[in-house]
Amino acid sequence: MEDSGAILSHLSALKDMLDQVNEEIEANIQLTREIESEIVKCSEFSRDLAVRESELMKTVYMLQYEIEGLMAINAESRKTMECLEKEMSCLKMKQAKILGRMNKKREAFSTLCLDFQKEIDEDGNGKLGKLLTEKECLENEVHLLKRKTSSLQSSMSEFIEEILEDIDAQNSALIVEIESGNLENDKLVKDINELKTALLAVISP
Repeated sequence: MEDSGAILSHLSALKDMLDQVNEEIEANIQLTREIESEIVKCSEFSRDLAVRESELMKTVYMLQYEIEGLMAINAESRKTMECLEKEMSCLKMKQAKILGRMNKKREAFSTLCLDFQKEIDEDGNGKLGKLLTEKECLENEVHLLKRKTSSLQSSMSEFIEEILEDIDAQNSALIVEIESGNLENDKLVKDINELKTALLAVISP
């Protein structure tokens, strides 16, 4: 009887140990399932982060392309400005030549007037009328050139100012977008690193 009681007691102890082992195995299985579930979630989140990072890189490339386009426009605008400056220089040279011709004509006209005072005849009247007409034409030509020069200077100044303002505004907007994209990209990298650390901590025994 004592042996039977000892055996039963031993069997009961073994059963308790077996139940405890089964409970631990069940707990380990449950923990393994939870870890696998977390791994799947982390993998999906990592894929989402990779997609977002790819989209951000595309945005950065597009912004860089736009900046290069703006720089090309800026270079073309500078070339246009140089051409306008050359044209203005040519107009000023023409104006100077015309003024020189006018001064010579005025001197010649003054000489003719003195001669006219000495000798008034029909031939003299004809020369005077011709000179007056030529003087009027030259003055009109100088006036037109002055108006064209002034209009060209005004148009060029407005054109350059508009281009520079537009370039400055677009550059500022692009810089803000790039900085925002960089901040978001840095945040994504930080999130990925944190997820990797958490994943390693969960997987490690």
